[in-house]
Amino acid sequence: MPISEICNREVVVVQPNDTVLEAARLMRQHHVGDVLVVEDRGGVRTPVGIVTDRDLVVEIMAPELDQKVITVGDIMAPDLVTVKENTGVFEAIQYMRAKGVRRLPVVDGSGGLVGILTLDDLLELLAEELLALAKLVKHEQKKETMSRR
Repeated sequence: MPISEICNREVVVVQPNDTVLEAARLMRQHHVGDVLVVEDRGGVRTPVGIVTDRDLVVEIMAPELDQKVITVGDIMAPDLVTVKENTGVFEAIQYMRAKGVRRLPVVDGSGGLVGILTLDDLLELLAEELLALAKLVKHEQKKETMSRR
């Protein structure tokens, strides 16, 4: 299954020049732990960075910096790891593990933002699949019990 089928397509985005205060407000408003930093490149909304709630605490709040002046471009993770939308789920999990990331922006062939795949999304998917397997085992046991009476 390609990750484009399970990724969240409702991504909260900011521009590099937006303040970290605006990013924090958007995270609160949308109940998310990150915002993707995007740039418009020839009409394509291209992800260039990510800022997490942890970034805000560690980089801005703890050292008591002015959140009205510092931009998300100043603190965003510079080496953004992305994955193509046709990547398989297992391959995406391996990639996230190898890169040590919990959030993976999903892009199309031109680098445009499609969505985001998070560790939470994967845990939910895997939990549903494990539940389906457990139900299958239970069904087979019940079927066997009924056929041997």
